[in-house]
Amino acid sequence: MKSTAASQADIVTEGHLSCAASAPTRVGDKKGRGCGATTIQVGPDEKVYPAGKLAIMVSALEGEGVTPAQALEGVGLSQGDLASHATRVSLNQVLQCYRNALRLAKDPQFAYRAGLQFHLSTYGMYGFAILSSTNFRQTVRFAVSHHQLATPVVEILFKETGDRAEWTFVPAARPDVDAAMYRFLIELSFGATTSLHRDVMGPSFAPRELRVAYGPADSTRGCAEILGCPVLFGQGENKFIFDASWLDGAPKLGNEATYALILSLCNQLIEEFELRAGVAGGVREALLHNLGRPTSFSAVARHLKMSTRTVRRRLQDEGTSYRGVVDELRTQMAIKYLRDTDLTVEEIAFSLGFSDAVSFRQAFRRWTKAAPNEFRRVAKP
Repeated sequence: MKSTAASQADIVTEGHLSCAASAPTRVGDKKGRGCGATTIQVGPDEKVYPAGKLAIMVSALEGEGVTPAQALEGVGLSQGDLASHATRVSLNQVLQCYRNALRLAKDPQFAYRAGLQFHLSTYGMYGFAILSSTNFRQTVRFAVSHHQLATPVVEILFKETGDRAEWTFVPAARPDVDAAMYRFLIELSFGATTSLHRDVMGPSFAPRELRVAYGPADSTRGCAEILGCPVLFGQGENKFIFDASWLDGAPKLGNEATYALILSLCNQLIEEFELRAGVAGGVREALLHNLGRPTSFSAVARHLKMSTRTVRRRLQDEGTSYRGVVDELRTQMAIKYLRDTDLTVEEIAFSLGFSDAVSFRQAFRRWTKAAPNEFRRVAKP
């Protein structure tokens, strides 16, 4: 079932606006507790991520007969750029490459197969930390809490209940993530998650069951064979379910001293993300906690312990403005409500601080070039 108005507050307070990450959180235990991650607010055009995911996607597309130039059309990078450790990319660049893949790949199961080409080595220090962990539950906890380092295009949650462990994936709430891209991101995530688990737990690892929020299509035939488990459609959430007994195993390559060192380095990288997020990130955070109530620019500046003049100048230096950040945040939340809940347009308008539904409809059309109900029909999986 889709979320209803009762879950409205949860969507906001969990901080799941775009991509998950942040400080360490507790991994789920056998009593059914789970772990998620709060968001470091990084703008979609901020070039803060390594280019590893793009390199893998370009390589996968080459297997489809697609040239690197075609795979990188509109991304603003060359194949040579992807080979440099100094190259940093934005989420918009990653998603543009994925849009190219969605358009150019001929294999209907391309996203699953491309995901299987992702390995821990793709993720640099983040992957090395996962590989050196000495306990699989510790591994999961780290993977969630430091997910920002993985160039995330989906939000992730983890939960362990009894003999079942499950990952939940939610694609980013963005106007350009339509139903087709939503499916692509989920299938890519399922393939990558299978591959990463095999890197850590051994080649015999296989999920027990996949559940997806969207319905079946002709292109879904054969997807169960690729990952070796059934796929259930129209389930309301996107879940990657596996036997919790896998978490009881002992990592073969784990080393406590190495893990402690790499964890420290990863924590430093997370701190760098927070710095790179800049003033715009601080504004987003302040607005998020008061999204349903009018929040003045001066109140946000006081929260940041800066003058309004300084905040305005710093935002300008970061290529945005207070109104731009407000609109971006409201757009993300509106999309999330329309796609993932059954809230009415009037309820969404109220939750985002609009005086009435008419004002919200006008603003949403300005943001996305579509009316809210029209967008919901197209974007809802």
